[in-house]
Amino acid sequence: MTSFDTSPQWNVWRALLALAVVFVMLATTGWTALRSHRESTALQASLTEWEHGRLHGLGLPDPEAAPSRLARFFASLTPHDRDRLAHRYPLAVGNMNGAPVSLRYRANRIALAQARRVERKRLHDSRLSTAGQQDAARRMDRYASLLSPGRQILAFDPEGSGRVAEVIGDLSRAQRISVVVPGVDTDLLTFQRTNRKYSAPVGMAEALYAAEREASPRTRTAVIAWADYTSPDGLGVDAATGLRAEEGAVRLNALLRALPGRAPVSMFCHSYGSVVCGVAAHGMPRRVADIAVAASPGMRVGKASHLGTTARVWAMRDASDWVQDVPYLELGGLGHGADPVSSAFGARVLSARDAQGHSGYFQPGTDSLRNLADIGVGAYDAVTCARENDACRSGLSGTVTAGRA
Repeated sequence: MTSFDTSPQWNVWRALLALAVVFVMLATTGWTALRSHRESTALQASLTEWEHGRLHGLGLPDPEAAPSRLARFFASLTPHDRDRLAHRYPLAVGNMNGAPVSLRYRANRIALAQARRVERKRLHDSRLSTAGQQDAARRMDRYASLLSPGRQILAFDPEGSGRVAEVIGDLSRAQRISVVVPGVDTDLLTFQRTNRKYSAPVGMAEALYAAEREASPRTRTAVIAWADYTSPDGLGVDAATGLRAEEGAVRLNALLRALPGRAPVSMFCHSYGSVVCGVAAHGMPRRVADIAVAASPGMRVGKASHLGTTARVWAMRDASDWVQDVPYLELGGLGHGADPVSSAFGARVLSARDAQGHSGYFQPGTDSLRNLADIGVGAYDAVTCARENDACRSGLSGTVTAGRA
């Protein structure tokens, strides 16, 4: 009997295998298609208004156009015209890949203020249940926090459980860019936490940014806390399949293609976020220099070489992390493939000492955070390998700061 057979996680996954049959039947009989025919969201409404909008008598470009084309459009405008568009179509501009990041920050502040007013009305709506009013109050608090001076919100969508992305540092001037991709149960309300701060995207990004500054004080860095996808809700069927990852991968690569400048980018993908990164890997731009996964249930491939990327692939897992008991396989769409820290997978395996479980990889003072920060600034000769040798540094030396072609 293997350790999988005796673990509670394996029992969950065996149950999910049976549920997957039902899931596939629902998907193939049109249930999934029916879900897609929902009422227009606030973001969709803003995009529709943009598509029918005009500026000085001229139509506006397709909001889904290539980021380079949209960047040229915004560069051709006066500051006053850019601000007019941000105020007229805040959600559209705030989520538009290709719009200047400073304009997206301003647009999202406007959108957040509007969303907060909507929740204030809900809070005082006598027709709303107590639970609904409590949800409105929590959202009001979250929006107020995101509106705090100095916060740089790169993406925001209040629909459903909500999506959001935030930048720590100066993204436009960065010499190195890091992107943190979190896992399950990530939404607007869990984007940051007071308790267990470093298990939430904002805390992860802030810890990584501070560690990168410590590792290389002269390197201008920026870190993106990227929760701009709909993550699985708990360890259900969604978490056991790649559907959410496929949707998230499209959104992630759209962001990466629109990042300003030419600075190298490092991906830091935690738990189910590593599934997203695995699915996205083959479509990532070549400026992505590193993909580092922590607490990974798999990357939807059998080997790192199958990811279809030129990026260096790193992996780490703490000895006390329960994810090690997940069966590393893929069967009928269920499961996420091989174990990224196994020697057969072929990733560069890093030390995660002191991470203390599934959510502790960004905890200050841990080997895991120091290693992630060293990757983020390109200090590959400083990383600590998992097996107390230099295998993870093989073929690497010095600090890499230049972008790839």
